[in-house]
Amino acid sequence: MDTVTLPAVALPPSIFVAEDDLATSALLTATLERANYEVRHADDGADALTQILRVPPDVALLDIGMPGLDGLQVTRALRRSPTTALLPIILVTARGRLEDKVAGLDAGASDFITKPFEPAELLARVRSNLRLSAALARLESAQDVLVALASAVDAKDAQTEHHCSRVAEAALKLAKHHGLSGEQLEAVGYGAVLHDVGKIGIADSVLTKPGLLTPEERLEMQKHPLVGAAILRPLRIGRLVEPIVRGHHERFDGTGYPDRLHGEAITLGARIVTVVDSYDAMTHSRPYRAAMSLDQARDELLRHRGSQFDPALVDLFLESIDLPPAPDPELDAVTRGLRYIRGDA
Repeated sequence: MDTVTLPAVALPPSIFVAEDDLATSALLTATLERANYEVRHADDGADALTQILRVPPDVALLDIGMPGLDGLQVTRALRRSPTTALLPIILVTARGRLEDKVAGLDAGASDFITKPFEPAELLARVRSNLRLSAALARLESAQDVLVALASAVDAKDAQTEHHCSRVAEAALKLAKHHGLSGEQLEAVGYGAVLHDVGKIGIADSVLTKPGLLTPEERLEMQKHPLVGAAILRPLRIGRLVEPIVRGHHERFDGTGYPDRLHGEAITLGARIVTVVDSYDAMTHSRPYRAAMSLDQARDELLRHRGSQFDPALVDLFLESIDLPPAPDPELDAVTRGLRYIRGDA
C-alpha cells in the first residue's frame, strides 16, 4: 500500500493579549482573529506571565496598567527567562508620555501602541514584530545547530560523553554562588556548554588517542579554544561566550594558552569554567588514566589554587559543591534551557 504524505499545515501565528479592560480586550481579540491570528488572553499580569512562560506565543500584547503585576513587571519577568528573553512584546497603553515609553523600553518592550488604537496600526505593528520574531528564530536555530555540534564532540569519545552538560550545570551553580545573574549567568551556561566546540576542528586521531599526546599532538589540541572562538564570533551569542570559550585554558599565573592571560585579565566566566572543567575531568575516567576520588580532586584544586586556578573561585567552588540543592527559579530556568537544547532533558 502506498504511503500518502500529507502537506504540512502552517499554523497561524499566536498572539497573547493581556488586558484587564473587557471592551479593549474584546476589540483587540476581534481585530486579531479577523486577521487570522490565534489569540490567547488573560485579564491580569500574574495569569499572563504564567501562561506565556508555559507556552510562549509569537508576540505578546501587554497592557501597562493591569492589576497586580503590571505590564512593565511582566515584561521584566519575561526578559529574565531564557525561553522568552527574545519574545516580541508590544506594550498597550493609554499613556503617551515620553517617560512611560522610556520605562517600557528599559523593561525590555519591543514596541508600543497607544489606546485608543486604529486596527490598521495594530495589525501593522503585529506584522512588524512577527518579522522580528521570525528573524530571531532563525538565529536561535543557528545556535541550536552549533550546540548540536558541541554534542557531537562529546559523542566522538564515549569517555567524555555528557562532560559539557555536567560542566554547564556546575558552572551555573558556581556563577550563581558568586553572585552573577541575568545575562552574565546565561553567558556562563552557554560558555560552559560550548567550551569544547572547537574540538570539531581537531583530528580524531588526536582527539581520541588512547595514550598521552606527543608534543606535536599537544600543540594541535591546544588550537581548540581558538577554533571555538572563531566559530562563535559571527553569532549573536558570540559577544557573550567567545571570551569564555577562548579563555577556558588560560591559567591564573599567566602560563596558560592561547593568550597567556594573567589573573583577572581572564574573563570571569572563563575562570569559572576552568575550575569546573578541571574538576569534572579529574573525577571522570579518561583513556590514559583512571578517575580521581572526590577528595583527591579537591586536593588538586587546592594545590593549584593561585597558579592554575583563581584562588577565590576555588574556595567558592568547594563551598558550592557541598551546598544542598535550593530552589532558584532563575538558575533552574537557564539549566532547563541548556538541557533541552542539548537533548539531555
